[in-house]
This record gives sequence, C-alpha cells and structure tokens, in this order.
Amino acid sequence: MTTAATPAKGGLRQSTKLFYGFGSVAFGVKDQGFSYLLLIFYNQVVGLSSEVVGLAIMIALVFDAFLDPIVGQLSDNWRSRWGRRHPFMYAAALPVTLSYLLIWNPPAWSHQALFFYLIVTAVMIRSFITLYEIPSTAMAAELTTEYDERTTVLSYRYFFGWVGGLTMTLAAFQIFLKPDAAHKVGQLNPAGYSHYGLAAALVMLTAILVSAIGTHREIPNLREPPHRKLTARQFLGEMAATLAHKSFLTILMSALFTAMAAGLVLSLNLYLNTYFWQLSAKQISLFVLGNFGSAALAFIFAAPLGKRFGKKPAAIALKISAFVIGSAPIVLRLIGAFPPNGHPAVVPILFAQTIVSTALSIMSAILLSSMIADVVEDSELRTGRRSEGLFFSAAAFVNKAVSGVGIFTASLILLAVGFPRNADPSTVSAEVVRNLGLVYVPVLGGLYIVAILFLLGYRITRQSHEDSLRKLAAAADRVEEQASPDTAA
Repeated sequence: MTTAATPAKGGLRQSTKLFYGFGSVAFGVKDQGFSYLLLIFYNQVVGLSSEVVGLAIMIALVFDAFLDPIVGQLSDNWRSRWGRRHPFMYAAALPVTLSYLLIWNPPAWSHQALFFYLIVTAVMIRSFITLYEIPSTAMAAELTTEYDERTTVLSYRYFFGWVGGLTMTLAAFQIFLKPDAAHKVGQLNPAGYSHYGLAAALVMLTAILVSAIGTHREIPNLREPPHRKLTARQFLGEMAATLAHKSFLTILMSALFTAMAAGLVLSLNLYLNTYFWQLSAKQISLFVLGNFGSAALAFIFAAPLGKRFGKKPAAIALKISAFVIGSAPIVLRLIGAFPPNGHPAVVPILFAQTIVSTALSIMSAILLSSMIADVVEDSELRTGRRSEGLFFSAAAFVNKAVSGVGIFTASLILLAVGFPRNADPSTVSAEVVRNLGLVYVPVLGGLYIVAILFLLGYRITRQSHEDSLRKLAAAADRVEEQASPDTAA
C-alpha cells in the first residue's frame, strides 16, 4: 500500500472506474426507493399521517448525523490485510439486504406501533448502508488525486447510482405497482411494494459484492494509515479538528441544502404527478425512463463543464438553471399559462423538462462531491492526516439527507395544505392541489438560494489544489531522503 504522504497517481483503468461506479447502484436503489416511494407507501397505503412518516425518517437521520463521521474516522484509521475500506464494504452486504427488505414489509400492527417499526427499520438500513457507502465513496480521493479525473470518477458513481435507482423505480411502476380489482391506482397497491422490496434488496446485494470484489485488486495501491494507538479522546479530537476545515464546512452546508431541495423534489414528485398533473402510472414511468437520459447527460457533461469553467462556478450555474427549468411548468400552471391536464402537449413538455432539470441537478451534485474530494489534500497539508473517509462521511450524510430531510419537508408541506390520506386523485379538491404548488415552489427556491450562498465561501481552486499536491510531494521527498541509508551515512 502507498503511504499517507504519497499521493495516488491518475490514469485509472477503465474497469476500475466501472467497478467503483457500479457499487453506487446499492445506494441509488435505496435512495430512489426512499425518495419516490416511501412517503406515499406509509402515508397512502399503510395509513400513517404524512407528518408521522416524516418525523420517523428525521429521527433516523439524527442517528446518521452521529454515526456517519464515526464510521468515516474508523475507516480512515483501519488496518487490515484488506486495507481500510473493503472490510466495511464486505461486512455491510447482507445486513443492507435484509434491512431494506424489512422496511417494505411492515407487520399488521397499530399505527403507533408502525411508527416505531418505521423508525427502527429506517435506522437499520441507514446504518448498514453507511458501513458500505462511506468507505466505498472515500476511495475516489485515493484512486486518483488529479483534479479533473476525480470528477470523471465520481461521474461514474453518480451515473450508476441514478441508473440503478431509476431501473428499480421503473420496475416498481411497470412490474410491481399494478392496478387490481381492489386498487384502481397501481401506486396504491400494497402487494406491489412487498415484491418491489424483495427485488430491490437482491439488486443491492449484487451491487455491493460486485463492486467490492471488482475493486479488491486496488487495495495494494490505496493508502495505509500509520501505526498509531488513539484514545477515544484523541479519536474524537482529531475528528473535530479535521471537520472544522472552512472550505469543507461551506461545501457541506451547500451540499446539505442542495440535498434538501433534491429530496423535496423527489419526495413530492409522485404527489405532483399523481394529483397536480393527474398522470397515470404508465405516464409516470415514462418520466422515470426519461431520467436515464438525464443520468447519461450528466455523465457526459459534468467533467467537461468543471474543467472548462471551474467546479464552483459551474456548480452555481447548474443549480440556478435546475431550479428555473424544474419549477417553470408549475409556475406557468398556477398563473394559467400552461395547457390543462389531458391536453396532448402536457406529457411531452413535462417529459423534456424533467430530463433537462434532472440532468442539471445531477451535474451539480457530481461537482460538489468532487469539491469535497479536493478538500482532502488541503486538509492533509494542515493536519498531516489523510481523512478521505471522514470527509466523505459528510457526503454520505448529505446524500441520505436527500430522502430524510426531503421527506420531512414534504410531509410538512402536505400537512400545511391539508392533503388527505388514502386520497383518490379524482376526489382531492382543486384548491388543495393548487395550494400544493403554491407552497412547493417558494420552499424549493429558498433551499436553492441558501445552498448557493454557502457555496460562495468555498476557496479551493484548480491552482490551489495543484499547489497542495506539489507541497505534499516535496514533503514526502524530504521524508524519503531522511530515511534513506545514504543520508543516514
């Protein structure tokens, strides 16, 4: 293994990028399931109130806030013949599978008992996915230190995450959530969610094992932490000192509010499509299919945009564009300038808008993750420690906030507009549906504004990153010279 002072070289094998990226299918399936399906399943199918579901997910998210940085710090300092990251990845595979299966198969308990069941199962799946996702994502900063190649590597991760999640969401609408005699609307059929849960759990298991085995050969090229014995106080002290990095804190807060915005979009997407636009499950699945194009566009253009304009300016421009394009149809409908539901132009317009706005959002997220990776070397100069896992634990927490905070915010919006439970689209009043749009757009815009304001404080550029690499290389050379026999003589 390379030492902490020796940066990993660029020029990764294509197969390594593919195996690395493929592992994010597991997180993509989980996150798309939570974001698209969990709220409507427990609210409209199981019968819990939207605010209760949101509260349960937020409680689980609080556990993440404490667990994620601990797993990151443990991963950074772990020593084994399988390196720092892979032991955690292998260990998480089966628990992730079982816990995801449980959350989609709740028992026939009272609503109060089901509230606690949801909390426990949500904590379980989030905890076990943390054991996999943080060490796995952290490898991006170890596999390459090159400024632009990091964006490329993370583009693979986001591409597979979105494709994996979208594939299972599409399967949910096309295969599992089918109407029957008792359920005229497919997305309200409880049996479909159980079948979806089993299929999704098996896909997650496959993705984790394939990625871990496929990247196993890279273990000798990854960092090995120095031999140290840390007390619990030293462990927590180093963790706090590392996370206090100013540019990291600004990108973390920006990413958090971006995730909240994305989570809000995903969590209310099915409500808007079902009730605001009155689309069928087949039409909704068409939009899910269109998001494959979004993932492909983001994969193609994220790295070139970051290279051409710089990561921060590109990320800001992409955020603004995503909000404007994403909210335009709702705003136009609210002011009476959009075709009525059922008009032949509605579905094509929404289809095109969804592809473009989603692609812009994914590109922005890729650049944010690449910016977090660039904090690693700047922090190493200041602290003398490599902390990929700790920094990417923040990225993992932010990614999980997509569903956690998104579902909570969405539940508050549904509560504010008085949205009914177990509601047939034909029975929900036009006023409630209109109020949903009136509240949704301003809240979404506010989240994007705050995210951009925080992002303005990020200070690492291509030049400063390259300077950090040169200084780290010079420091490593000095250490090597001092340790050589000739110098000693």
